[in-house]
Amino acid sequence: MNGLYEQAMAVMDELGEKAKLKAGDLVVVGCSTSEIIGSKIGTNSSPEVAGIVFKGLYDCAQKMGWRLAFQCCEHLNRAIVVERNCVPNAEIVNVVPQPKAGGSMATLAYAHFADPVVVEEVKADAGIDIGFTLIGMHLKKVAVPVRLEHNRIGEATVLAARTRPRFIGGSRAVYREDLL
Repeated sequence: MNGLYEQAMAVMDELGEKAKLKAGDLVVVGCSTSEIIGSKIGTNSSPEVAGIVFKGLYDCAQKMGWRLAFQCCEHLNRAIVVERNCVPNAEIVNVVPQPKAGGSMATLAYAHFADPVVVEEVKADAGIDIGFTLIGMHLKKVAVPVRLEHNRIGEATVLAARTRPRFIGGSRAVYREDLL
């Protein structure tokens, strides 16, 4: 358990820097607490580990003004726990995540958020995948890998991505460098 909070903070800080996240951007997080403690994904869910890692992610996001969305496990079809004000027009689904049906991290997010809802999908600006949870379906159309130096939380591998607008117009188009 030692260092999980700091590792989570370091991952978020580095993602924010490399992805050039701005206040208001939405970051989706998929997290296997089983993988963090060295077990196979889906076999050893840990609410205690979720609490420590959530605090690191959440504290960093709050400091930077980013919004967070947490992906549930496959038992809930990778639905998303998010604050209601992040998805004002989304269709809400009727489920409350549990450690063995949704995952410990999604369960903790649901309990911690001020006004949590679960939706089937979001279109996030960036994402963190802790332990091979497959968050890609919740990113905007063009996802770009972000190589992190801080690429582990506990025993879990951390993958990250940012998004960028699609290129349109072909070879004659002029593109904005600040959006890449």
